[in-house]
Amino acid sequence: MTKNIFYKLLTYLIATVWFINGLICKVLNYVPRHDEIVGEILGAEYARILTLAIGASEIAMAIWIFSGIKSRLNVILQIAIIATMNVLEFALVPELLLWGRFNILFATCLIFIIYYNEFVLKRKLTV
Repeated sequence: MTKNIFYKLLTYLIATVWFINGLICKVLNYVPRHDEIVGEILGAEYARILTLAIGASEIAMAIWIFSGIKSRLNVILQIAIIATMNVLEFALVPELLLWGRFNILFATCLIFIIYYNEFVLKRKLTV
């Protein structure tokens, strides 16, 4: 598989993760645990509306990734969002996470994949 195809495949996979998490898990509420997490961290009164806003933002992130516009800024924001969210969840609500405190390991792997795709693999394509 050429590097260009692998780069595009990884980019689409990353965007799909954001899209599925936003639409399926949060907006359509197929994973109600997300409402619980938001409720515990930000308050139960507005948990659903905030979860919808987060889901819509994740869908917007997927669209941004697919667009390829300002991809480096996009990647930096993705990494910051994933790291912040997972550190907060690790510290505040580990009991609500799918894999408990191990979630942070999966988040770290995703961060490295996103970083590698943009700052290593894409760079090799332009050299």
